[in-house]
Amino acid sequence: MTLQKDPERNEINHLRKYADFAGKRLLEVGCGEGRLTWQYAKRADSTVAIDLDHDSLRVAKVDQPYDLEGKVHLACADSHDLPFSKEKFDIAILAWSL
Repeated sequence: MTLQKDPERNEINHLRKYADFAGKRLLEVGCGEGRLTWQYAKRADSTVAIDLDHDSLRVAKVDQPYDLEGKVHLACADSHDLPFSKEKFDIAILAWSL
């Protein structure tokens, strides 16, 4: 039996209640294995998802839905030293990252 986190989809429902992702450029800090990323990235124009955990990022890359390839960019980065000099984002998400 697979462990399901948030089967009622409370997290994504609350995020959608407060933010409209349609056509937006998103930054997710602490994406982990992408569990939440895949749920909102479909509506966004583009998503950059970062995490410090190499193993989690490997899982995220394997689990990335085919239709999000080229639309979601995963990177190993620290939120204290973001590797974006000129990037601008409409929304930043820090879910379970603090």
